[in-house]
Amino acid sequence: MQQPPFKPESLMMSYGYKPEWSEGAIKCPIFQTSTFVFRSAEEGKAYFELAYGLREPNEGEAPGLIYSRLNNPDLEILENRLCLWDGAEECAVFESGMSAISTAMLAYLQPGDVLLYSSPVYGGTAHFITEVLTRFGIRIQAFRPGESTADILERARTEGWGDNLAMVHLETPANPTNALVDIAAMRRLADQLGEPGRRVRISVDNTYMGPLWQHPLKHGADLVLYSATKYIGGHSDVIAGACLGSREAMQPIKALRTFLGNMAGPWTGWLLMRSLETLKVRMEQQCRNAQEVATFLTGHPAVEEVSYLGLLTPEDGLQYRIYKAQCAAPGAMLSLRVRGGEQEAFAFLNALKLVKLAVSLGSTESLAQHPASMTHIGVPQEERLRIGITDNLVRLSVGVEHVNDLIWDLEQALNAVSRLQSVS
Repeated sequence: MQQPPFKPESLMMSYGYKPEWSEGAIKCPIFQTSTFVFRSAEEGKAYFELAYGLREPNEGEAPGLIYSRLNNPDLEILENRLCLWDGAEECAVFESGMSAISTAMLAYLQPGDVLLYSSPVYGGTAHFITEVLTRFGIRIQAFRPGESTADILERARTEGWGDNLAMVHLETPANPTNALVDIAAMRRLADQLGEPGRRVRISVDNTYMGPLWQHPLKHGADLVLYSATKYIGGHSDVIAGACLGSREAMQPIKALRTFLGNMAGPWTGWLLMRSLETLKVRMEQQCRNAQEVATFLTGHPAVEEVSYLGLLTPEDGLQYRIYKAQCAAPGAMLSLRVRGGEQEAFAFLNALKLVKLAVSLGSTESLAQHPASMTHIGVPQEERLRIGITDNLVRLSVGVEHVNDLIWDLEQALNAVSRLQSVS
């Protein structure tokens, strides 16, 4: 019987590792070492030639282990496994999501270049773009998810920055509003503004959807980025990031990572390999829970609005069409606007018992936070309001708890808001 191509969830337990490498251990051990022994001086020379890109590998030749700043078995096996989910050729894992994002941008941007980015994005990304990149002579242009590519193209040409566009960074769905950006449409825009020999790179922060619910590379992105702390790690016990793409697109990023020294260590790699084994079952349960939670929230009188991809209908027009074309499922991230303002939002958050009041997302436990005063507090107030981050907005990451318990907790917390409103 011919063996079928196994699915990623089947390969997460063993892909890229052979037990005979480690005394028959069924799981890859932690290679807690800084350096690796060469069998000969000639082998060491050959390894360094490949590591520094001084020559192409011979047929059947693969890069060897040199030093854990360059490569490590835990890191390499993890990167090979992550590639399976997104259909990528290469992956680079970092010690944080911001390390992945900043390294990818620095690898492709130089003084005089323009970065076009969707807004809103994660607060840390927004700060890096507006406060750090601009210090190095990189110009920035923001657009909102609802802005058409025709309008962006016209703006690029009339304002004179289209010829210098080097990179487009997207976060879709947007954090924390869940607004979607059409990746394929942005690819067409980037190609219009690029030219032969000067490809405009598109990077997509896919953290909100994880490796399961959206695959940006299939829609024209060059790079897909993750805070691997979130769904990939999934247990709130590790900080990490990842960047994936073709070998050609990843080459400058992996080279820069080598010299910045911000790659993940063996312990991080080992923890993430452990988490990948349950990625699909965790994310599927979180998605099922989120769908029920979103339905409950839409009917509560203390809730003004719920933003969740699973609630989109054909009446939502372009957002619905993007969702259907781009996403495999609605995910487990939602935001709600309680009736009132910051006081009512805080009352809701302070009354939660099972759901934890904390930033981050994608872990087994459900988390809630207040973007305007927490993750996005660094965004100027006028800009926050313009992109929909109001004082009554709460972000909710749905975990794997029993959904009835989650709904009970959310209901009693919303009732606290109702009581506050009745008193005032």
